[in-house]
Amino acid sequence: MAFYNKIGGLLRQSISTSGNALNAQSSAPSMLNAIRCMSTKLFVGGLSFGTDDQSLKEAFTSFGDVVEAKVIMDRDSGKSKGFGFVNFTDGESAQEAMSAMDGQDLNGRNIRVSLAQERAPRSGGFRSGGGGFGGGYGGSRQNDAY
Repeated sequence: MAFYNKIGGLLRQSISTSGNALNAQSSAPSMLNAIRCMSTKLFVGGLSFGTDDQSLKEAFTSFGDVVEAKVIMDRDSGKSKGFGFVNFTDGESAQEAMSAMDGQDLNGRNIRVSLAQERAPRSGGFRSGGGGFGGGYGGSRQNDAY
């Protein structure tokens, strides 16, 4: 909620100081930079399947205080999905880590580091949109005989 209050304040400030549409367009990049600096959660993609939470955290601690480092695991197999998230205490550390680590080698793989995006809210209930059985894997025609 504090994040949205900060964005609202930045928007109000940029509108009140801009006066016209031309100034509003020129202040947009500075406002986006301010929002970008506030973000403390990074997405880390391209992880080696051997990377765990601890090794991910260790790779990013030199940039600041890491609150949490989490490698996302497949719920069925228990193996890494090849991406994770690193959460810092402040935006400056996150920004520095993103700039320094993007494209670097971690456990034999070049990783991609960017600001984490909020997930879009899911509609409906449990696994909505899939409909029925099978999961829809394209050309699979195993059940045609039934």
